[in-house]
Amino acid sequence: MSIYRERVHRGSARATVLRTVGTRERRSHLTAPRVPTVGIDIGGTKVMAGVVDADGNILEKLRTETPDKSKSPKVVEDTITELVLDLSDRHDVHAVGIGAAGWVDADRNRVLFAPHLSWRNEPLRDRLAERLAVPVMVDNDANAAAWAEWRFGAGRGEDHLVMITLGTGIGGAILEDGQVKRGKYGVAGEFGHMQVVPGGHRCPCGNRGCWEQYSSGNALVREARELAAAESPVAYGIIDRVGGNIAEITGPLITELAREGDAMCVELLQDIGQWLGVGIANLAAALDPSCFVIGGGVSAADDLLIGPARDAFRRNLTGRGYRPEARIVKAQLGPEAGMVGAADLARLVARRFRRANRRRVERYERAGAGPLRLASRGQAERQ
Repeated sequence: MSIYRERVHRGSARATVLRTVGTRERRSHLTAPRVPTVGIDIGGTKVMAGVVDADGNILEKLRTETPDKSKSPKVVEDTITELVLDLSDRHDVHAVGIGAAGWVDADRNRVLFAPHLSWRNEPLRDRLAERLAVPVMVDNDANAAAWAEWRFGAGRGEDHLVMITLGTGIGGAILEDGQVKRGKYGVAGEFGHMQVVPGGHRCPCGNRGCWEQYSSGNALVREARELAAAESPVAYGIIDRVGGNIAEITGPLITELAREGDAMCVELLQDIGQWLGVGIANLAAALDPSCFVIGGGVSAADDLLIGPARDAFRRNLTGRGYRPEARIVKAQLGPEAGMVGAADLARLVARRFRRANRRRVERYERAGAGPLRLASRGQAERQ
């Protein structure tokens, strides 16, 4: 039997006691065990895994490419398992948190739909709990990122926070009084698919005029490529930079050129920012948070994006001038926010692992065998 198969077998035997994860954060993060946990951030292109301590510090991080989405869900689960087992060889891991780019049900067990992976109603938590010897927590990646920013980043001290993640599309999350608001069916926060332009651009979700078609990385690149393809005089700078290969126009390149003063790229980021501000004003009317945290790859444009967003927010806010205005701030934790948040949410269920270990110690000592010194999970599997 291979080492990998031995690990899976032992993990399955131990997971029967530890596999159940609560459907809510039943205990405050303030009372959660201060133990290391693993956070996994799964996207369409990469899987990032890291061991995170109770203060949000990353002790070790691994990254690999996401297996091709045409492959079976088990292939992605194999990748996650390998990363966790690798990290647990060097760290005493007490729980695993998964931040998945998809819709997760209210019980945080099944990934109902993941646009960039082949998960459809996939029981991800139970599948992984069968293979790992610690509790597993599954949540949406934006929920995990928002939790991290509230605990350790730009949202510290806020009691009503909304996070907006600008990447390929738009993700989002809502936190109130230390709780992630997931909605009745677990899929709250899908702000990117609010309709802002009836009959507008077609969205991959099947509808037209979704917010993310006007304020996202895809929208930014689409507009730049269209101008370049039309050989617009304002696009000469970016055409020259990519040597005429329009397919090489990317969001980071647009941001770089905007910082260098390219007028078209500055204007495109202003357009994206203005649409961002319109959407934020709509969310403020519905949710009335104290703070909006803007994360995701597009937020790297800083005030080139967030400045226009603040201006548009003030112009479009219902009751402007007669109500307090929410702060709009850039996220602080960058691309690691989802991983850190998933690990910290997992810490809320880590006490299950600690209790199981404590019971094992008590049984051992009652048997008269003397004190038992517990090894880390990785050490135990090598013995």
